[in-house]
Amino acid sequence: QVQLVESGGGLVQPGGSLRLSCAASGVPFYIYEMNWYRQAPGQQRDLVARITTDGRTDYADSVKGRFIISRDNAENAVYLQMNTLKPEDTAVYYCNARLLALTYWGQGTQVTVSS
Repeated sequence: QVQLVESGGGLVQPGGSLRLSCAASGVPFYIYEMNWYRQAPGQQRDLVARITTDGRTDYADSVKGRFIISRDNAENAVYLQMNTLKPEDTAVYYCNARLLALTYWGQGTQVTVSS
């Protein structure tokens, strides 16, 4: 049974920081590309950040310079450090694991940026 469980969401003021975590089980974690997506109300689900099996990273233009994705293969975990948060970062954030045609999703964690 594949499970991805996100944590770390919450309410934060503009300019603040949050660190999201995603714990994976039931998969050989180290062979999966790991991604963070987000979906705001009424919007499509968009890719925020990606980290490959060898640690290469890629970011959406809207978060470059503010968000950092990392992974710990020993802990079967992927993280998203989010800095200088803006109200437009408000969304449900989803962890995703991908290997060729295989893809798995977590249940999502809400991030709300508001004063």
